[in-house]
Amino acid sequence: MAKEQGRKVIAQNRKARHDYHIDETFEAGLVLTGTEVKALRAGRASLVDGYAVVMDNEVWLQGVHIPEYTEGTWTNHAPRRSRKLLMHRKEIDEIGSATRESGITIVPLSLYFKDGRAKVEIGLARGKREYDKRQTIAKREADRDAARALATRNAHGRARGR
Repeated sequence: MAKEQGRKVIAQNRKARHDYHIDETFEAGLVLTGTEVKALRAGRASLVDGYAVVMDNEVWLQGVHIPEYTEGTWTNHAPRRSRKLLMHRKEIDEIGSATRESGITIVPLSLYFKDGRAKVEIGLARGKREYDKRQTIAKREADRDAARALATRNAHGRARGR
């Protein structure tokens, strides 16, 4: 049986990019039970309330909801249990020193399978103020309007045979 190749996204935390400035991102493996992997393969998970903490030189993912596997029996997992993240020591030290700085938190950005293994992308995040959120929305809309105007200009230019 051949292993899956590529990246299959299971869940994304779009709200994190809206609520936080993401300074740096890291990829980490997850320590999961069998029923958790099966539930993820079914494409069900939620990162909305998730965050990560560094305890005893290990990174733990907390608040991420992986629902119980429907076909599971008494071996099923707890949906919101803490899950250990697998990272290099250097990355853990870097994250640990960054979170000691005030105002920085670790948020999960996406959960996916990469070459058949469950991975999570986490980011060092700094909270946005309300005016930052408004500026981000205004910039996004301005970029969208500019792209739309450019596309219509190009479409009209081609239609005339230029």
